[in-house]
Amino acid sequence: MTGWRRGGLPALATVHFCSSAMMRACDPMLPALAKAFDTTTGRAALTVSVYAVAYGLLQLLFGPLGDRFGKRRVIGAAALGCVVGNALALFAVSLDMLVVARFAAGATAAGIIALVLAWVGDTVPYAERQPVLARFLMLSLGGMIAGQWVSGLLTEWLGWRAVFALLAVVMGAGGLAISFNREVRAEPVRPPSPHGYLRDIRSVVAEPWARWLLLVVAIEGAFAFCGLAFLPAFLVREFGLGLSAAAAVVALYGIGGFFYAFAARRLLTLLGESGMVLAAGLAMGLGWLVLAIGRHWALALPACLVAGIGFYMLHGTLQTHATQMVPALRGTAVSLFAAAMFLGISCGVAIASVVVDRIGTPPVFGACALALPLLGAALWLSLRRRTAARPRPAS
Repeated sequence: MTGWRRGGLPALATVHFCSSAMMRACDPMLPALAKAFDTTTGRAALTVSVYAVAYGLLQLLFGPLGDRFGKRRVIGAAALGCVVGNALALFAVSLDMLVVARFAAGATAAGIIALVLAWVGDTVPYAERQPVLARFLMLSLGGMIAGQWVSGLLTEWLGWRAVFALLAVVMGAGGLAISFNREVRAEPVRPPSPHGYLRDIRSVVAEPWARWLLLVVAIEGAFAFCGLAFLPAFLVREFGLGLSAAAAVVALYGIGGFFYAFAARRLLTLLGESGMVLAAGLAMGLGWLVLAIGRHWALALPACLVAGIGFYMLHGTLQTHATQMVPALRGTAVSLFAAAMFLGISCGVAIASVVVDRIGTPPVFGACALALPLLGAALWLSLRRRTAARPRPAS
């Protein structure tokens, strides 16, 4: 248990936190970007969407790189790459240049979080892994919240360029600390595969349990986020809330993640992994059902919190298993896991947008209320079968 605490952990935690902050940094500055570049808020939002696209696609590259060259070494290089992307954004003279800079930042940030989680899988025994991963989940949640809040403050006080300057400085400090760490520099380098990186990806996908987990996390991403994407607009339109108030309500979904992170060890002891995913599915189903049929905005407060707790209970268990899908190719496996989730989110939001335009938002919430408990039950059953199939120790 002590080995994971060495090897530049504070720097790894720093770039992990900062990478999460980068995801949401442009959200509050969209009106300022639209004004600065004389464009619409919708077009300024390209700075958000291209980051997500690059982040999802490049997972497929960084996983195999981490397995070959060493996960911490690649994380350090990726953090320094983020410095380049944020520096380009800092000096952008047009929206197109800023969009390119955000694509570069997303592409390089893709080599951080998944590989940090894979490194935890390498160094923390499985029995202790979920609580440790829950701590890194807190970093991710804190980073996303800080990314929005600090970005809003800096944009208002000093202008939007100050946000990218701060991100570049923090990423640079963390990346250098990791890259020059003695243990990181001593990490062994695997010889290149004669069949290239695609062989590593095929090796992961060849495992039936890995294929099942990738399918589950894609479905989870599709249904857990398709409703969330349209919830603020729904609260504004249906109940007359202001945008900031609606955003505060939806933030309870993320706060549910903190509840899970603090209680992960107790929940695991009390419910076990299979019981946790079953309870998670029921919690998400209840939360989204209340959002679908509720007739007062105040009901969205407990509904978002309960649904958020359920999501992070389910995702935390999936994430723990992702670190164990193919231990010999853990970086590739966890990166595929992240890519599958981003693919599910993209497809889910795209389909939900058509449904919302044609028949409204509550049917999307209703679909989430139905699908997520079924997903939790399916994973519960598969975990029980997997446990039962393990050979029992001889008495």
